[in-house]
Amino acid sequence: MNTLLSTVLDAAGGRGRWSGVRTLRADVSVGGSVWAAKGWPDGAPGMTVTADIRRQHVVITPFTAPDVSMEFDNSAATVPDASADDAGPQRVVLRDASGRVVEELTDPRAAFTGLLRASPWDATRLGYFLGYALWNYLTTPMLLTRPDVLVREIEPWREAGQTWRRLRVTYPETIATHSLDQTFYYDADGLQRRMDYVNEVMGSALVAHYTGHHRSFDGLVVPTRRRTFRRNPDGTANLNLPSITIDVHHVSPMTDEATPTAAFEHENR
Repeated sequence: MNTLLSTVLDAAGGRGRWSGVRTLRADVSVGGSVWAAKGWPDGAPGMTVTADIRRQHVVITPFTAPDVSMEFDNSAATVPDASADDAGPQRVVLRDASGRVVEELTDPRAAFTGLLRASPWDATRLGYFLGYALWNYLTTPMLLTRPDVLVREIEPWREAGQTWRRLRVTYPETIATHSLDQTFYYDADGLQRRMDYVNEVMGSALVAHYTGHHRSFDGLVVPTRRRTFRRNPDGTANLNLPSITIDVHHVSPMTDEATPTAAFEHENR
């Protein structure tokens, strides 16, 4: 394993701890200046996000209304040992309180073709973006250990008086994410402080995504504060106003037996 990634996993609670978790259930609020243009001026506050660690599957409830839930599923292409031939269509499904499907979108990435950064989104497009993005965030760094995800350490970066080590990550086309090539930044303790990517579904904007306020939830250390900013071509960021804010209020790891582990938590650096 890449030595920096090994350090990062240790700082996040250890590969052994992450390997024993099947799903993460997180209480999350999403806000930021971008959502008014998208038609969702209040963002997405007060969500419960359930993310499967081993396949790209996530359920968000409530979603856009108290009695609606959203499921994003890309399981066929991302279960362990899946191949490109196994890849089925990705799906976004909205359900009412009874479980009845009220709206569905298949092959959701194609639904963003021709849209600009300020183009409004319907609920299924919003569900796709939040579904894949939150799944990526919650399952990292374990996600980076997949054999189909390529990682390599690149030159360090100086910012805010610190030197951050960096991983260049290349995802396979089978995983829904912002862009296939991304860069992760880590401080001297191995904690993630930033990530860079191209937000392809928002007009291919260059993004600098900052992470902090790390906390430990039953042994898993996760950043609970995320803020995204426009990134300049030279790698610097415009830190005036965040486009998207994400706050994680609580995380409950779930074992293979699908029972929550103990809910002890503490502040971590």
